Amino acid sequence: MLDLLAGFLGELRAAGLPVSTVEAIDAGAALCHTDLGDRPAVRAALAATLVKSARYLDAFDLAFDIYFGSRPPERGSAAEAALEAADAVAVAAALGAGAGGGEEGDAALLAEALFLALRGGDRALLEAVARRAVRLLAGIEAGRPLGAAYYLYRVLRQLNAPHVRRRLAESAAAAGGLEGRLAAEEMAHRFEEFRRAVEAEILRRLVADRGPEAVARVLRRPLVEDIDLSAATTAELAEVERALHPLARRLAVRLSRRRRGERGRLDVRRTWRGALSTGGVPADPRFRRPHRSKPEIVLLCDVSGSVATFARFTLQIVYALAAQFARVQSFAFIDALDEVTDYFGPGTDFADGVRNMGAGARVVGLDGRSDYGRAFGQFVRDYPARLGPRTTVIVTGDARSNYRDPNLAALHRIAQSCRALFWLNPERGRAWDTGDSIFSIYRAVCDGVYEVRTLRQLAAFVERVALPTARPVRRTA
Repeated sequence: MLDLLAGFLGELRAAGLPVSTVEAIDAGAALCHTDLGDRPAVRAALAATLVKSARYLDAFDLAFDIYFGSRPPERGSAAEAALEAADAVAVAAALGAGAGGGEEGDAALLAEALFLALRGGDRALLEAVARRAVRLLAGIEAGRPLGAAYYLYRVLRQLNAPHVRRRLAESAAAAGGLEGRLAAEEMAHRFEEFRRAVEAEILRRLVADRGPEAVARVLRRPLVEDIDLSAATTAELAEVERALHPLARRLAVRLSRRRRGERGRLDVRRTWRGALSTGGVPADPRFRRPHRSKPEIVLLCDVSGSVATFARFTLQIVYALAAQFARVQSFAFIDALDEVTDYFGPGTDFADGVRNMGAGARVVGLDGRSDYGRAFGQFVRDYPARLGPRTTVIVTGDARSNYRDPNLAALHRIAQSCRALFWLNPERGRAWDTGDSIFSIYRAVCDGVYEVRTLRQLAAFVERVALPTARPVRRTA
């Protein structure tokens, strides 16, 4: 049991959950007072000691199902034969056929049994169909590459799941009115239950074949704050969007606490004056209140191609934390640069601001291909007064300028006119300076360059900018 728990804890850490040694000890202690045969109780005990936030629950549930899920009977055992026979009998009884109903490969009979189970709400039959469908239709073989999503797709395709769902919808619609709508929602819920049952059965068989470590390594999904923004799917980007505002709130609270909790330098005069009441012993040191000024932020965002998604999230998190900065000014560019600050003013819905920016901002000047040199030159020419000793300039983009003039002199003028110049690159470091990337030319002028691909990295960088220390040592151009 200890080895299983250690593997489970290691998987949680690998998935990105913060699990300390003390919490691991608490989890072990909680299991000592839990009935290990009661899986819901075991899950509750581990979740109570190891999960700090609701956003960790999906990763926790997957790891728990892999390490503590029920296992199918061993292949070729009497228990396996008995379970298969029971499932076959249940399917045949539902169809009103003989004992041969639902023989291997007969997906049509299984689909009919699935329809009957869903329409009647027969949970036992639903689970029997799920087990039998996975055994007969998934095509899981020992030693084959792990592909849980592919096995699920094979099962649902051979069961003709869309047709089953249409039949369920027609059956529910026959009731009409509110009753029909409620029945349709119930049918959809039951179908999702079947889908989850199929996924669980596939997972059990894969774990029995390969072991929990191998399955966990393949099926592991990053936490929402660790999703690669440049390669995220539409569904993953929607997750990131939902997580952005809670993340910004947590970051704002942390920044505010750090500002309030900071103490300035020791005030020697006040300390010794207070020591007069303690016989000259400075028992109560006094400190000067620090006067940390909020920085002004100027964002220069490449909004072309794949980096547009990253630029959008950079804009969104910075504007969500606008109270932490004295002023935020934003500029977008492709091969022309335009100020977009007014699109994201107070009270503006960010999605509306993005749409309005796309429709109204003049970011294309010639052919719509990235031209960093032209954009930097336009900023220096048209907006030099926006920079000052309190201004931090943040450039976001991949520095791929289509072999055009980099105009390094313009970026050097920007760097010399502001407090600090940082560059956030959403590409992997190994891709820098490949192809038409001229990142090494620009990075020599910057105070810092960062590979920022996830919300976690972006939030860490914004925190650093919001709480500036001494001016960075600038590299020479």
